[in-house]
Amino acid sequence: MPERKSFLIRVDPRLHAALEKWAADELRSVNAQIEFLLTRAVREAGREKGRTTDRKTKSR
Repeated sequence: MPERKSFLIRVDPRLHAALEKWAADELRSVNAQIEFLLTRAVREAGREKGRTTDRKTKSR
């Protein structure tokens, strides 16, 4: 497994509280919940590493 990168993130306390509740509802840590959401957002935006197509170039 590749080494994981760590970084500091500052968020509004209300956002953190919402993330804590959401994470608990899905039996995840806040860190795992944030990583899950970021991974999903990257995938949906077509920004995955190695992807050859870009959303902006797709025909509408």
